[in-house]
Amino acid sequence: MRSIPKLALATSVAALALAGCATANAQTRSRTPAANAPISAAEAQQGAEAHPQILSEFGGTYTGPQARYIETVGKNIAVQSGLAGARDAFTVSTIDSSVNNAFAIPGGYIYTTRQLVALMNNEAELAAVLGHEVAHVAARHAQRRQQNATRNTLLGGLGAILSGVLLGNSQIGQTLSRGLLQGSQMLTLSFSRNQELEADRLGIGYLQRAGYDPRAMSTVLTSLARQNALDAQLQNRNASIPEWASTHPDPASRVQTAARLAQGMAGLTNRDTFLQNISGIVYGDDPKQGVIEGRTFIHPELRFAFTAPNGFYMVNSPRAVSINGQSGRAQLSMAQYNGNLESYVTQVFAALGGNQQRLSPQQMQRTSVNGLPAAYGIARVNQGNSQVDVVVFAYDMGNGQAYHFTAITPAGRSGVFNPMFQSMRRINQAEAGSVVPRRVEVVQVRSGDTVRSLASRMAYTDAQEARFRVLNGLGNAEEVQPGQRVKVVVRAAR
Repeated sequence: MRSIPKLALATSVAALALAGCATANAQTRSRTPAANAPISAAEAQQGAEAHPQILSEFGGTYTGPQARYIETVGKNIAVQSGLAGARDAFTVSTIDSSVNNAFAIPGGYIYTTRQLVALMNNEAELAAVLGHEVAHVAARHAQRRQQNATRNTLLGGLGAILSGVLLGNSQIGQTLSRGLLQGSQMLTLSFSRNQELEADRLGIGYLQRAGYDPRAMSTVLTSLARQNALDAQLQNRNASIPEWASTHPDPASRVQTAARLAQGMAGLTNRDTFLQNISGIVYGDDPKQGVIEGRTFIHPELRFAFTAPNGFYMVNSPRAVSINGQSGRAQLSMAQYNGNLESYVTQVFAALGGNQQRLSPQQMQRTSVNGLPAAYGIARVNQGNSQVDVVVFAYDMGNGQAYHFTAITPAGRSGVFNPMFQSMRRINQAEAGSVVPRRVEVVQVRSGDTVRSLASRMAYTDAQEARFRVLNGLGNAEEVQPGQRVKVVVRAAR
């Protein structure tokens, strides 16, 4: 969550950006361009117009030597697609995000997050991920998906699917669900299983032509599947994310297919070169956007903190912090503030209702939380044969700024979020100064080092060995060898 977030629960930019996929044009094309046809002038213009908005929406650009290296690898593999003959026809950006994600848009614009790069273990895997995204563009998958639907239809459909899980089909459910999806950076128009497999197949071809080991596609998918499983374990949630809400639909099921396609092939991995070039990359949340430590979210620049309820997990993004659990979902974000908390709460309710449903609080109350002026409103909304409670809890943070939680639960169960509402507090300079980023440090295994001893260096208080194994692509029983280079996550020096 950046220092100046916006109330943007659903935006055209979010509709443009596809996690692991490419997007389509603002208007549906009358026919699909030929697969692998060169980048057209219209596509180049579309990408150039969307590019700065996408960077802003998804965390901004990560800069530095690691990003320059990623750009070089990305341009080299993109040329293999035949979309353009010149490396300069492609724009490869590293997104400053702690989510494992990659995507591309028409016009030769390819993106990966720094977090996903940190999960990789060699240059061939980096080329595989970026090649997969280029393949979606080369095959014009997005244009094909849009032939029968507009952006708004697809976006609304996704919100309806998610809201139906807990909330039923309604405007309030769709609007809040979009915001929650955005909070976790999973607002996506997912491609079909066949299109994902086709992108894997095309990407493997790019790897082979570039001289990389094509088996890297399956190994990076394996790491992504293991990371998904570990995240679910740490967050105490189901590891099986439905395809319509997944940034990379079911990577575990694609591993065997990718391995079979690359069977008998070989090539360069450039492991040491890769590790040398990505050492020092920021890992996890950047303090500039706030950090999640266990169940507590701390923002050192905005000087506040809060704690999620037991049994809930959080995901941080540039626009919001989402809080997710079986008994409800919530989001912390910001809206325009005129100094009146009651009108602020009413404004947020109205935005949730949208044009199709007039939504206003049925109860409104002023209060104070840890010295912060606050106000909250509650509305009960019919959802078919059931009802849900919607709560907007707002705080005057001073300096003309206000933040608010929007929470939605089954009727009568909104109290599950009361401890979180009451935990919002200001932090002092000392507490803010104690928050430092984590970074990836590449070390060489020495004689006597073991997975356990190296994992003890990981800057976490839980699951150190599990985190170390996933980060380095090591199986459950696999050990390290002297001379081998491995990654550990450490706290950056203050």
